[in-house]
Amino acid sequence: MSLFSLSPVLARFCRGLGGAALALFVACSTGVVHAEAKFEIAKPVPLYSYFAVGDVNAAVTAPTSRPAPSFVLMGGGPDVDPAFRWLIQRAGITRASGGRFLVIRATGTDAYNPYIFYSDESLSTSNQIADQWVGGASLGLTSVETLVIPSVKAANSAAVNAIVAKANVVFIAGGDQSHYIRFWKGTALEQTLKALMQKNVPIGGTSAGLAVLGQFDYSALYNSATSEQSMLDPYYKDITFDPSPLSLTGGFIAPPALESLILDSHFDSRDRMGRLVTFISRIVAPTTLSGGSFGCSGGVLPASSSGSKTARGIGIDVETALLVQGNGEGHPVTATRVTNASTTSESAVYFVRPSVAPTVCRSQQPLSIANVEVRKLADSTTVFNLTEWTGLPLYKFMQVDAGQLSPADWY
Repeated sequence: MSLFSLSPVLARFCRGLGGAALALFVACSTGVVHAEAKFEIAKPVPLYSYFAVGDVNAAVTAPTSRPAPSFVLMGGGPDVDPAFRWLIQRAGITRASGGRFLVIRATGTDAYNPYIFYSDESLSTSNQIADQWVGGASLGLTSVETLVIPSVKAANSAAVNAIVAKANVVFIAGGDQSHYIRFWKGTALEQTLKALMQKNVPIGGTSAGLAVLGQFDYSALYNSATSEQSMLDPYYKDITFDPSPLSLTGGFIAPPALESLILDSHFDSRDRMGRLVTFISRIVAPTTLSGGSFGCSGGVLPASSSGSKTARGIGIDVETALLVQGNGEGHPVTATRVTNASTTSESAVYFVRPSVAPTVCRSQQPLSIANVEVRKLADSTTVFNLTEWTGLPLYKFMQVDAGQLSPADWY
């Protein structure tokens, strides 16, 4: 008797045993294994996925360390082609040296590989680079690689970390930043990324990848908070941070060049000024002035219109990239903005800093904060001094009064 001559209920049970349960299958079929019986052996889920275009075995002589840090902070939406070219240039990669560009993500595909490596839709490596292509091979890249790292176990894999350690540029893709915090923080991967940062290997990120590049990260462990929810209750359950509780140490990677900052993306398209003001308010430490209590419980930095170690944030529109670079010991970190030539949006960057502490910042109560300075960068020639927070005139003073943002037309 074969498995397929059993009663339908028993047959379903025996098929459900799988190929590994051979003894039970033999018992089900009365000891006779017929040729027509088929086993479906479950395929193991891969620990990680690795994709590459170009020659990963090519000799690379690009420098393994750089004199100053470089970061691309990208606001999501369409990728900004010149920002990727800037990362390649800042890595010291040339046609003579070669270089490896690595994309890391927790979910997704290898879609970045051809976009970064080739120059046009015919997948050429021409020096004539078409819009919506980076042309990395023409600039000297010998390979573009993508690692999908979907678990703590994968982030601790020696093979994964060996690939990451060889990168000349690292780019953190969009997706869900809670995955990066849950899967990568506290692992060997975090240590490998920190080792690359110590050597000033250029690093970039977009959307969720941008969110984990500040000293403080909006970790989004549950749902994505809206501006309205955030201002009505600054301790709403969807407002989660890394490090948690907030601290001046212990954040995921936390690049020193981006200290005191929390970052937000899709700023214009998702109307996120209100939530960024709320996030920054949460970072403001509680204080007592003139007999009153101000600031937010759990906050760790002061609010001030001067000084580099104050609560601050940057909001970045879609199809916008902020190019952040160190300029040597004793010199400030500076930033410029780029976008695509074909962009149809303003593609702006907003630098947000509260000059005074919130007057109301409590759980289940609407936020109130006045005199929040906003500076707006919407051109590609202005250089903003990120360390001293100078180089742009004041764009607007924002305020939140009992959970309501004004002016509402901040953009």
